[in-house]
Amino acid sequence: MMTKNVLITGAGSGMGLATALHLAGSGYRVFAGVRGSEADLTAAADARGVELTTVRLDVQNAESVRAAVAEVMAAAGRIDVLVNNAGFGLLATVEDGTDEEMIRQFDVNVFGLLRVTREVLPHMRQAGSGVIINISSFLGRMGLPLLTHYNASKYAVEGITDSLRLEVAPFGIRVHSILAGLFGTNFVKKGLVANAQTTAEDSPYRELVSHFVPIVAAAINEGPAPQPIADAVKAIIENEDSDIAVMVGTEAETFVPLRRSMDDKEFEQHVITTFGLPHAKGQKAGGS
Repeated sequence: MMTKNVLITGAGSGMGLATALHLAGSGYRVFAGVRGSEADLTAAADARGVELTTVRLDVQNAESVRAAVAEVMAAAGRIDVLVNNAGFGLLATVEDGTDEEMIRQFDVNVFGLLRVTREVLPHMRQAGSGVIINISSFLGRMGLPLLTHYNASKYAVEGITDSLRLEVAPFGIRVHSILAGLFGTNFVKKGLVANAQTTAEDSPYRELVSHFVPIVAAAINEGPAPQPIADAVKAIIENEDSDIAVMVGTEAETFVPLRRSMDDKEFEQHVITTFGLPHAKGQKAGGS
């Protein structure tokens, strides 16, 4: 069987790093896209005794994307799998989020994904095959406060996945998303950006912030290692009948099916109760 070439964005840490190592150790030729330091990735690869190739790749820069894809094509001749993993989360209320913050949130999580996919697609189309896996989130199917911009970006990723599938299926290209729960990654340290006004002592949202932010931070900092994401990526590549959206992690496996089974008001009430969120003004706990 021919070795498959895989390009992964945001492979320098977290889910991307775990996926790069797992696929490299499973016989895939991995091109690990990194924007910043590649130290963690190369050290981990050396420790595992696996070989991979790092590629300088900034998804916010179209020229960087073009150069990275050209580099992979020159080295390997084809790109069989694209894993769109690069992303970060903005913690901000809608009231506080700045233009710069909201634009960057979409530029990385949505437009960056589109830039890389746009550059890779002609090569997959000409080859008559390919697999694109978008690392999404259970927050692409439900909302949580203070994460509105991130939520919206992941809803967009889900929309892209659903539409792009139909667009490129006639060319033999499969498109999937992984609805990830909260995993123990560097996301809080490296991938979560907090708006200063939202987290200020005098914020009108301070009660919500002081209650909810520690819940999210603990879930990520104390969460399980992201290996199940890497396992899911490999399973999707190797199973042509894989689900369109694959749920991975407790939150995804819990909330996504509930979202499908409840009406909007029922589900919102469940989220409020589960996370101990404040109720709407004039609304009693448990009421509607």
